[in-house]
Amino acid sequence: MSSAPNVAIVGVTGAVGQEFLRVLDQRNFPIGNLKLLASKRSAGKTIDFKGKTYTVEELTEDSFGDVDLALFSAGGSISKKFGPIASDAGATVVDNSSAFRMVPEIPLVVPEVNPEAVEGIELGKGGIIANPNCSTIIMLVPVTPIHKAVGVKRMVVSTYQAASGAGAAAMAELEQQTREVLEGKEPTRDIFPRQYAFNIFSHNAPITETGYNEEEMKMVKETHKIWGKNDIQIAATCVRVPVMRAHAESINLELEQHLDEKDVKEILSKAPGVSIIDDRAGNNFPTPLEASNKDDIFVGRIRNDISRKGTDVCGIELFVCGDQVRKGAALNAVQIAELLVK
Repeated sequence: MSSAPNVAIVGVTGAVGQEFLRVLDQRNFPIGNLKLLASKRSAGKTIDFKGKTYTVEELTEDSFGDVDLALFSAGGSISKKFGPIASDAGATVVDNSSAFRMVPEIPLVVPEVNPEAVEGIELGKGGIIANPNCSTIIMLVPVTPIHKAVGVKRMVVSTYQAASGAGAAAMAELEQQTREVLEGKEPTRDIFPRQYAFNIFSHNAPITETGYNEEEMKMVKETHKIWGKNDIQIAATCVRVPVMRAHAESINLELEQHLDEKDVKEILSKAPGVSIIDDRAGNNFPTPLEASNKDDIFVGRIRNDISRKGTDVCGIELFVCGDQVRKGAALNAVQIAELLVK
């Protein structure tokens, strides 16, 4: 575009919506007019952005007539209804929900991984681009450089997911529960059916007929789509942990060709969006706290899989942490938009 695009944020009052504003500001994303959209309940609230006060407007079918870029983070049902409306009105939609991820003709994009997927999409001329699941993004930013170097044959991942993955209300409930438990009170359970504070439990996504939950299957299906390969074996186990923000993942890789752990470190040291914290002597490795409010995915515990020793199979282990609200959602979406700004 020859001028700065007009931008709308759908779901601006939520945790990711607020992060959109921070990321747009910090990255100096070019903005012509800015429109802040939310539910009728939130309409009328005011939000300050770059020295100007904006009034939140109610999201309606008429909200997108003058919008070039619409950043959506208001849930799947809202995206399914209003995403096509925005696109038909000429806005290019970058959607954070799961609504469009597995639609074949809609690109599913991690800019460090498959930026070519947005080729042919012009800002301000409609179209929908899907943001992957946060756990998929956090996994693929560090694993893809290894995959491109030698090929990943099989991947087993366990995730340790923070309250931020369930939104601002879940973060608030974790804080409230922590106080209540320490005071000997019965914890409030409005977001999750079980106690979250000082506890770990299986991710709350519905269980599928395979025995895997939907969060775990997202990581499988989305990776196949993003990499364009359906023959890679992937198994995931996703749990909630009482961490406020930033997810952690333990990743075991079976590679097509041999790589030593030193080779992996060399590959990751050059990978965009990756920072290495791998101090064995000091037992210092990535933590969710260190990853919170950071752009990069932090990688450590880089080591050869000793269960493969003496076999012809090359296995590598990684432990990674990434901010779910930031790189797992808002930042990734803004980076997608940056690919479209010429």
